[in-house]
Amino acid sequence: MCASCLSHLLADARIKGESASCPQCRCEISRTQCVRNLAVEKAISEMPTICPHCRRQLPRSSIADHRKQLCQERPVRCKYNSIGCQWIGPFKMQSIHECCCAFPKKSGLELLDPVHSLCEQKEKDMKVYKQILDLLSVERVAFVDLQLLPNRTDDFIPKLFYETNRFTAHGFQWTVKARVNDNQDNPIHSMIRTLSYQLILKTRPQSPVLMSYVALKGPFGETRIDPVIYEFEFTGDVTESPYQELPLPDSVDCNRMLAAKHINLRFALVHK
Repeated sequence: MCASCLSHLLADARIKGESASCPQCRCEISRTQCVRNLAVEKAISEMPTICPHCRRQLPRSSIADHRKQLCQERPVRCKYNSIGCQWIGPFKMQSIHECCCAFPKKSGLELLDPVHSLCEQKEKDMKVYKQILDLLSVERVAFVDLQLLPNRTDDFIPKLFYETNRFTAHGFQWTVKARVNDNQDNPIHSMIRTLSYQLILKTRPQSPVLMSYVALKGPFGETRIDPVIYEFEFTGDVTESPYQELPLPDSVDCNRMLAAKHINLRFALVHK
């Protein structure tokens, strides 16, 4: 069984609240019980597989290099994409396209709009990182390493959710809750999986508390998290922030998190 299939199997078991079992022999399995079979890995690496671009049959051990560097059908961009050309095509057609590409022949005035659009996208991508750097420079910032532990609701059909123990930041008690697929009734039937989380203030404040917070990869985490900063004002009557999606690369990473015993995250909280 490959690593991604094992993660998916363990994630399914976590969502259903059952013990994971091998689909072949039905014995109970877990990540700690499974070991790598190096002999099988070596045999599988020599088995043929199909390149999705050129449909050639190649050994699995060489497919990655073939797709990245050798395949003549691999999709590439025009070298003039930095000035607005949106062409994407097979590598074998790249030089032909670039010889007749209209963008290097355009005037500066004609290139102004596409270059401006590209610059706007770059600025948007950099804005988050600038915000994080600004947050790190403020006086009242707290970093907390948390473990989200799995629990189940008291509903007739229990649902999986995660919650941390209480922690202290800026003189207040907090917890973080997370749920799968934004509380979908039965996420076991979905191939696309996401995690969303909320910050909960457990101490009743005497005055409004404006917080900025961001979830980051924990020191023992295995999954990259794209940082997104959220802001919410907590009051005596409103102590729970809205659920926000945890920005993971894809569903495979979400399954990897669900398959683990707990989820490790690092939170940065700024009291404004």
